[in-house]
Amino acid sequence: MRKLTYKRLLHQHVQILKSMEYDSGLFAASEKSVSTGYDKAWLRDNFYECLAFEVIGDFSTVKKTYAAILQIFLRHEGKIDAAIARKPVHSYEYIHPRYHPKSFNEYWEEWGNKQNDAIGAILFKIGELEGVKGVHILETADQKRIVQKLVDYLGSVEFWHDADNGMWENDEEVHASSIGACVAGLRMIKRHTDIEVPQELINKGMRTLEMLLPRESSNRFVDMALLSLIWPYDVVTKRQRAGILSNVEYHLVKRHGLIRYRNDWYYNRNPDKKSEEAEWTMGFSWLAIIYRLLGDEGKYSFYEKKAMETVTSKGIPELYFSNSGKFNENTPLGWAESLFIVALYEIHEKHKKTAVLRLFQ
Repeated sequence: MRKLTYKRLLHQHVQILKSMEYDSGLFAASEKSVSTGYDKAWLRDNFYECLAFEVIGDFSTVKKTYAAILQIFLRHEGKIDAAIARKPVHSYEYIHPRYHPKSFNEYWEEWGNKQNDAIGAILFKIGELEGVKGVHILETADQKRIVQKLVDYLGSVEFWHDADNGMWENDEEVHASSIGACVAGLRMIKRHTDIEVPQELINKGMRTLEMLLPRESSNRFVDMALLSLIWPYDVVTKRQRAGILSNVEYHLVKRHGLIRYRNDWYYNRNPDKKSEEAEWTMGFSWLAIIYRLLGDEGKYSFYEKKAMETVTSKGIPELYFSNSGKFNENTPLGWAESLFIVALYEIHEKHKKTAVLRLFQ
């Protein structure tokens, strides 16, 4: 164990995250040399990875990433036009979630490629940056045109009852986290830009959320993805928020992180893929951020400490195997690094605290 000042620790993890950026402005999900496929660029991961640079005020990095994302959409505009003209039937007709970080080409292996929440996330952040942060993302007519088409696309796929693969790219279901992301994105882009958003799209999404919550889906009672509806999206009522947090903390919090949901097969240690779900490190930072924003000092301090305990000499892993100190190859994970940075900033820098934090190795 060694002690690091808060600012040194923050700088260290910003540099780790920065090392995942390609010249194009897109970020890999993990190290560029990793063999798991996480050298690719996900729309969703880039959204979450950029949150760290936004909170520290590095808007040049943020602008570069979103310019690249908009260029991806423009490159595949014909596909978006086709999906607007006729509701997609096959998964390959949907906007793809993963791209080559240099060529912006799609990857076409089977992966659970229907991910409506990724489009909602991009709309949400562009709207927030433009209207709340004063950071101009939509600087050309082409960029404004393609963002308008993203709104039209969500209407065409009928996101409010469209079965997608969700945040974790699993079975097709109607996911509350996906619908919430789309609602948040449509609200934010409507409020802060001149993009046209039919209010009925938002209303339909809200009605479905009211019916689903606090469940994630008909088959999944609780899911870590629901935390996104509290932060960053803020699309739930106090009652819904309390239900989500209660369920997540009771069912998902483990020693080294949060399991994503019960019987998650990904890196599950049991041959039958039950009962020994992998523990995702970013869950601790996510809860720390939420409880800091809610002003619950006891809980945000608790989860910050838990997040600190997940850090390794390589950075923050994607996950630890159930009930063990062994972590997987996706280390560091960009998304986990970013939420860790946001948690540190929210708890210390933003509130002018002086602290010495312990880094456990």
